Amino acid sequence: MKKIAVLGSTGSIGTQTLEIVRDNPDLQVVGLAAGGNIDLLEKQVREFRPRIVSLQREADCKALRTKLADMDVQVIPGMEGLLNIAEMEESEMLVTAIVGMIGIRPTIAAINKHKDIALANKETLVTAGHIIMPLAAKMGVSILPVDSEHSAIFQSMQGENKDSVSKLLITASGGPFRGRTRQELEHVQLEDALKHPNWSMGHKITIDSATLVNKGLEVMEARWLFNVDLDHIQVVVHPQSIIHSMVEYVDGGIMAQLGVPDMKLPIQYALFYPDRRPMAGKRVDFYELGNITFEKPDMETFAGLKLAMRAAAEGGSVPTVFNAANEKAVSLFLDRKIRFLQIPELIAMCMDAHKKIENPSVDEILRTEQETYERINSKL
Repeated sequence: MKKIAVLGSTGSIGTQTLEIVRDNPDLQVVGLAAGGNIDLLEKQVREFRPRIVSLQREADCKALRTKLADMDVQVIPGMEGLLNIAEMEESEMLVTAIVGMIGIRPTIAAINKHKDIALANKETLVTAGHIIMPLAAKMGVSILPVDSEHSAIFQSMQGENKDSVSKLLITASGGPFRGRTRQELEHVQLEDALKHPNWSMGHKITIDSATLVNKGLEVMEARWLFNVDLDHIQVVVHPQSIIHSMVEYVDGGIMAQLGVPDMKLPIQYALFYPDRRPMAGKRVDFYELGNITFEKPDMETFAGLKLAMRAAAEGGSVPTVFNAANEKAVSLFLDRKIRFLQIPELIAMCMDAHKKIENPSVDEILRTEQETYERINSKL
C-alpha cells in the first residue's frame, strides 16, 4: 500500500490524481488540501477518508468541520494545514497540485521529512529551484515531474546517460491564438482565451497557454529539474499535442514521448515510477492523425515567452517577479479588468522596476512576490 497526500485536491490535477487512486486499490490517501471548494472536498473526504484535511480560510474549515462532524478527521486551516499534511509521518509521497508560491514551504517541509514529490506546482522550481533541487539531493528525495512536458522529458531519459543530453525540446500547442498577429490580439475576449484547442485545464493555466507564458515557466522549471542550461532548451510549437516533449542526445538521436493529450498518464507515471500500469482511455491512432507538424514560436507577438526567457537568463529573484506579475495580471484578466495584451505589459513593467536579489531565500522570494503584487495594484 502506497500512502500519498495531495495539495490542491479539488483542482484539475488533484481530481485526476484521485481518479487514479480510485482505479488503484494499493494507493491510499492520507491527507488532502484545497483552496476553498468546501463541497467537493467534503465528498473527497468521505470517499478517501484522509486523516488530515485543509482549506485556506478558517471560516471554511469551520464549515467543513460541521459537515464532517460524523468523521474522524482533523481540519486545519491555511499554511499550518499545508505543513501538517506535507509532514505526515505515514505519507510516502506528496502530490503538489496547488497553484502559486504558497506551494514552496510545504514542498520544502515534505522534502525535509524524506517524502518523494510528485511535482505539479511550477512556481516551486521557477522561483525556488536553487533551494529545492540541492535540498532534494541532500535528503535523497525524488522530484517526479507531473507536467506532461517534463514527464515526457523524464521518460525520454530513462535508460540513457544524462551526460549525453544535447538539448531538451519542449513542445507547445501554440494555444488558441496560434498564428494570430499582435493586432488581431488587441480585442480578444476572455471566452476566446479559455478555448484551448487540445487540453482541458484550469482557467489560470489555460490563459498561460494562450499567452505562451506557460511555456516560459516550463523552460525555467526544466532548467532546474534536468540541470540543463538555457542554451540547450528549445521551445517547439507542435499544434497536435501528440509529442509531449523530446530529448536530443550528443549523437543526434532524439527520444520523444507520445500520447493523447491526457494528464492522467504523467500523473500515474509519477505515482508508480519506475513501474507502468494499465490505464483505460483513448490511444493515439496514427492513421486518423495523418500528420504532425512543427513551428517556431512567435516571441514578438507572444511577448510573454520572450520575457520568460529573459527572466530565466537574469535569474536570482527575477523569475519570481515574472511569475508573480503574471499571476496578478492573469487574475485581473480573468476578472475582466485588463485586456489580454496587458498581461505581458504588466510583467515587463514589474521586471524593469525590480532590483535583482542574486540568491533569494524563501522569505525574500515571498516578499518579492508581495512587492510585485503591490506594484501592479499601484499602477491600476
